Amino acid sequence: MTIDIRVISRQLGFLLLVLGGLQLVIALFGVVDDWGGKAHGFKDVFAVLLSAGIGCLTGLLLVLSGKTTSDLVGRREALLLVALSWILGSVLASLPYLLWALLRADRAAEPHPFDQYINCYFEAMSGLTTTGSTILTTIGTLPRSLLLWRAGTQWLGGLGIVVLFVAILPILGVGGRRILRVELGAARQGVRPQIKDAARALWLIYVGLTVAGTIALRICGMTWFDALAHTFTGISTGGFSTYDASIGAYQSSLIHWVTIAIMLLGSINFVLFHLMLQRRWKSALKDPELRVFILIVGVATAIITASLLLQTPAMYLNEAGQRVSFWIVLRDAAFQLVAIMTTTGFATADFDAWAFPAKTVLLVVAFIGGCAGATTGGLKVSRIVIAIKASHEELERTFRPTIVRATTVGKTVIPADMKFHTLILVLLYAMTFGVGTAGLMVSEGSDRIDITTAATATIAAMNTTGPGLAEVGPTKTFTWMTLPSKLILCFLMLLGRLEVITIAVLFLPQFWREE
Repeated sequence: MTIDIRVISRQLGFLLLVLGGLQLVIALFGVVDDWGGKAHGFKDVFAVLLSAGIGCLTGLLLVLSGKTTSDLVGRREALLLVALSWILGSVLASLPYLLWALLRADRAAEPHPFDQYINCYFEAMSGLTTTGSTILTTIGTLPRSLLLWRAGTQWLGGLGIVVLFVAILPILGVGGRRILRVELGAARQGVRPQIKDAARALWLIYVGLTVAGTIALRICGMTWFDALAHTFTGISTGGFSTYDASIGAYQSSLIHWVTIAIMLLGSINFVLFHLMLQRRWKSALKDPELRVFILIVGVATAIITASLLLQTPAMYLNEAGQRVSFWIVLRDAAFQLVAIMTTTGFATADFDAWAFPAKTVLLVVAFIGGCAGATTGGLKVSRIVIAIKASHEELERTFRPTIVRATTVGKTVIPADMKFHTLILVLLYAMTFGVGTAGLMVSEGSDRIDITTAATATIAAMNTTGPGLAEVGPTKTFTWMTLPSKLILCFLMLLGRLEVITIAVLFLPQFWREE
């Protein structure tokens, strides 16, 4: 059986229609905002409107091209559709940036990173994959409509564009179930009812958390615009901010702690929120992955805090050389640990200036990530637990070959095929890290990039954490990199967001052969 290209083009068309429609909403905001005293000559509005028109027209043509095809989405079609959704979605998401740059009156006098399309695509891919890496050096100079679209791309990518149009397009039927399984991965076990209703329930939870986060940040002192934008990128664990200094632009401990809570909520399996709404609190709170996640956050925060107290960076010393309040150190340690482990990437401090132990902990938790079925990147806590237990069993079997013991996480028995799948995923992650780092070293050259920058840029992209260390640290951007390096990072972002296996299978010749 061959892959049905028409059914894929049809669903991609629906996706572009949805994105184009959302861009119309952003354009409407831009009109109101420009008339409200923050005028940009409506160039941002024209850019977003033109992008929306291109998206809607292209989407309509794709829908019509697949009008006569079956609604059935097979397994291979689902895999290809999910990958193409992020690639094509990023193309449309990048157009407002490019068109605005082309329409600027001062384009010749003041060059902007968005003058180059690769930078626009990089920013869009970073948004939709909720990576948070940026090529912008002066974020605050962007029109607020583009800042809102930039934050909105991360909000959309958080739970997944694919889940969005599965939820609102019942026409997908059984195919929608396959798409949702590819997109949510391990969380599919908790989504047993009709797939359309399950996807809609997850999105309602997502919207509810967004509303709550926005109100909380507004109460803490943010403007409504900043509160909405930072909640968009916090609950999606994306990390785009409306300021160059990220959350550090706000010298408010209350805002920092509320943002920590928002990031943590976005990194918990959304199925657990569904259980809580059904008043099954004990089942949710006894979830073994959630407990391990909380334990790692607590222990890692304590280690980083101790490191900062033992080797206090200059940023935590006052003019008299005395260390600032313990609570400020604890706040920054907790914030950066949560921001990196949840793969959000917000920053309140330049952690590149921290001591080696603290930075090592941040790199380790970046690989772990949050819980399965959440908006985070990384390997996920549950997979780390399974991989450790499976590895322990294999080591024990070398000197106790007759032993038979079931692998369990909590009270759940992990089948052999899932253990094997997890170990393969960990292996592919390690290989991807090595190849990505080498690729950046080759594309940039040893005179332009060091191993720390290359390695942490790869980690930042494939784990969707955003910032790295050295030349891609929390106070730096990726704008200086060459075109090949940015393409490599875009591909790593895609691999990280959809997880390596989902993309790797597309490179197998057998995938494209008739069954």
